[in-house]
Amino acid sequence: MPGHVPPRSAFLPAGGCFPASPWRALPRPASAPLAGTPEGAGHVASAFPGVFAARSRDSKRAGTEPLTWKVTSRGARRTVRVWLKRDSGQYWPSIYYVMPSPCSCMSFNPETRRLSIGLDNGTISEFILSEDYNKMTPVKNYQGGVTALCWDPVQRVLFSGSSDHSVIMWDIGGRKGTAIELQGHNDKVQALSYAQHTRQLISCGGDGGIVVWNMDVERQETPEWLDSDSCQKCDQPFFWNFKQMWDSKKIGLRQHHCRKCGKAVCGKCSSKRSSIPLMGFEFEVRVCDSCHEAITDEERAPTATFHDSKHNIVHVHFDATRGWLLTSGTDKVIKLWDMTPVVS
Repeated sequence: MPGHVPPRSAFLPAGGCFPASPWRALPRPASAPLAGTPEGAGHVASAFPGVFAARSRDSKRAGTEPLTWKVTSRGARRTVRVWLKRDSGQYWPSIYYVMPSPCSCMSFNPETRRLSIGLDNGTISEFILSEDYNKMTPVKNYQGGVTALCWDPVQRVLFSGSSDHSVIMWDIGGRKGTAIELQGHNDKVQALSYAQHTRQLISCGGDGGIVVWNMDVERQETPEWLDSDSCQKCDQPFFWNFKQMWDSKKIGLRQHHCRKCGKAVCGKCSSKRSSIPLMGFEFEVRVCDSCHEAITDEERAPTATFHDSKHNIVHVHFDATRGWLLTSGTDKVIKLWDMTPVVS
């Protein structure tokens, strides 16, 4: 029933593949609502696909109750709107902003009034809303196939999920321009949630996987792939290098890249595989032979835990006070998980 919370006994201990309590079936497949209010930031007035609404405790107008606002996006029409609630109880439009591409996801922080919007064209646009919610100031644009967004106001880091199965951590507060990739899904990333008190990121994908990332470790950027007409290890020509193939009387080889150093190498010089968790590669990836020998067992230690939700997740919400994770999926089921064994 609405508002019912299952008893504690309904939650089973989380293990390598922790179980959950299916809450109720939805009348239709769940769609992804926007990111919720951070803990203690404001009272959520309403939330449904395409809308984020909250009540601000700090913004007040003379002779009225605390300012209530609502941010909406109309994906097909490429518009973002901010609505203010009047004394009559009706919402009136305050901001009307046209985006260059349809909106796919959104994350808003009421304390800093920072609005991040993911677009279908693979761009993340950031805005700062004025104190009276009557103006949106563009801040930055990022590139990447965006399917989910999550903002950490303490570390000033933006997390974005992508249709290419990856999660990217954008360092905004450090002003270093670094972008750390996290590779742990076999399908597009559908939803993100961040536990500030433990500095753990929860990502959920179309593969049904729930990945809990330890973000309290010092991670490294993945190197850019280098261009070369021949293997940078053995100097064998690649198949398009006709001149060297003719001079050396050798058949050209296929080009690969080492995920650790970024060098262009042939298959013979990159026959090994290894995980590189500090670079975000929790699964084994191609590395050149010299890098494989240099990677230590400590560097191969995992920095994430993997769990199977057994349904295609489209949205998550994490309650840090209880340690509960709420997931909704395309199977019309809402599941409630006890995450205390893994998020602590």
